[in-house]
Amino acid sequence: MLRTVVVDDEVMARETIIDMLNLFCGDVEVIGEASGVNTGYEIINHHKPDLVLLDIKMGDGTGFDLLNKFETINFHVIFITAFEEYAIQAFKFSALDYLLKPIDPEELTAAIQKAKTLIGQNNLELRINTLFDNLRNINQDKRKKLVLKTTGNVHVVDLANVIRCQSDKNYTHFFTSDGEHIVVSKTLKEFDELLSEFDFFRVHQSHLINLDYIKRYDKSDGGFLVMKDDTRVPVSFRKKDELMKVFKKL
Repeated sequence: MLRTVVVDDEVMARETIIDMLNLFCGDVEVIGEASGVNTGYEIINHHKPDLVLLDIKMGDGTGFDLLNKFETINFHVIFITAFEEYAIQAFKFSALDYLLKPIDPEELTAAIQKAKTLIGQNNLELRINTLFDNLRNINQDKRKKLVLKTTGNVHVVDLANVIRCQSDKNYTHFFTSDGEHIVVSKTLKEFDELLSEFDFFRVHQSHLINLDYIKRYDKSDGGFLVMKDDTRVPVSFRKKDELMKVFKKL
């Protein structure tokens, strides 16, 4: 059983979440609930849960204030938020799990199932610190940081240092200006959706590139880009016209 604590300053919200967990998540045991930062700290410290469903904005502070009270975070967290899309993006960049209010039962169930696979991974502080950086730099695209989780490590990468991403079935290879090669078990489509508004362009089914690192476009061999690290990236036929329009805006 996944021993769980729910922290939210709205009584109705807590009751709704607990009812959903009881109805849809049979492997979850709610062992405590709290209405704020101070009571949340006491409950978590006492019960030592596996999972905390944590509201961000509460009457006596934020969910982050609560987490900062712990020297070591030995539990998994799913944030509950009513934040607008711009802040949700920061959560995605930081690889943190969140649920939007009002909570959808299917999304709750999926988040719980994912949490079960992540229990015991001690990298939450790193991802939360990355979230803080991203929220501080919310309007500064080039200073954003991206959390990339591999099988054995968690990498925090400056978005401005990513040269390109390459698809390999359900995996994505990241290549950076620092010479790093990081393989993540997510599809290129997911990163295309996340990065497309930050000067990343899907030039091919298997390739997503950072426009800042283009050295030149070569029309031979069907057309390909030469990046600043001298790698050659193919450009699909259907993307050529769109790429030319992008060049005119650069």
